[in-house]
Amino acid sequence: MKRLITAALLCTVLASPAVAVAQEVPLKALGRFDGWRENALVGYGLVTGLSGSGDSRNSAVTRQALRNVLSRLGANVLPEDISSRNVAAVIVTARLPASANVGDRIDVTVSSVGDARSLAGGTLLLTSLSGADQQVYALAQGSLVVGGHQFEAQLNLSQRNYPTTGRIAEGATIERSVDARLVNGRGEIAFLLAEPDFGTAQAIARTIDARLGAGAATATDADRVTIRVAQDAPLAEVVSTIEALSVRPGRQYRVVVNERTGTVVSGADVKISPVAISQGDIRVTVETRNEGSQPSYVSGYATDIASLVISNTKLEVEEGRNDATVRYGTTTIGDLVQGLTALRVDTRRIISVLQALKTAGALHAELVVQ
Repeated sequence: MKRLITAALLCTVLASPAVAVAQEVPLKALGRFDGWRENALVGYGLVTGLSGSGDSRNSAVTRQALRNVLSRLGANVLPEDISSRNVAAVIVTARLPASANVGDRIDVTVSSVGDARSLAGGTLLLTSLSGADQQVYALAQGSLVVGGHQFEAQLNLSQRNYPTTGRIAEGATIERSVDARLVNGRGEIAFLLAEPDFGTAQAIARTIDARLGAGAATATDADRVTIRVAQDAPLAEVVSTIEALSVRPGRQYRVVVNERTGTVVSGADVKISPVAISQGDIRVTVETRNEGSQPSYVSGYATDIASLVISNTKLEVEEGRNDATVRYGTTTIGDLVQGLTALRVDTRRIISVLQALKTAGALHAELVVQ
């Protein structure tokens, strides 16, 4: 019953005429400017202060790293003298925004790389975060916040979420900023579309021309619009003006299917060719039950007597109760789903029908199966 209600709800959404009308959206929601992006940072460090839940003595990397840290602090110890489980080797990751300045603070994620059981209560020692060019852009340090726990005592284990990963809010300080260059050598900036579409690119170019003047923008590809900027024009003002513009994006003819949850999402105006659909199934179940026959005798007196295992097999054939054969002329996905739902075809069977339609060439849209 729950699946039928879900399918009916999906059908109602698909059949809504308002869905087919594309609304104007801000330009900044359709993509980004070339050169303005985040950068990944990564580093290797140590977490200390763990209550016996850190890496074991088998982790040679942790012992060597701890020895290096203590050596820099003036303490000379041998690797074999380190046996504490209060330390864990970790990988630290962060995202460096394009607008980051020296002294700004960003969040970091800390993940164990050894056999530590939990990072709860630990403190990250000073860790350098480098970019893809091997240059240090930030320094991270601070107390971890872990959204889980793990306790073990006398073979009893209690665990919640994943305690080997934690975060430090504003745990890294920017030491080097990123030079984000929006304008190339020809005095142009490029707007990159998140969903490539020639119609949308042309609409963006026409909208920018109407605001900045004829010939200011050119759609050079399905995912790129080139915009010419005057040398004396303030870049921040030009970019903010372009971001504030609104355009009507082109329609994306796509049907998204999630087999795990039984969800179908599609535009109501996605067309299908004339088609006949026969939907039904037969379920065959074979159940085998093994029973043992144990003779009554005293062990050792009759060595030639053995137990007998008897297998009883039961065969059941169940025909589908919601079988259907329907014919459709040229129509839409919304009409198809609504008709199948009226015939009490559940959501997962509707997904199978959509996959078969795509294979047969009757579904005129991209089918995305998640």
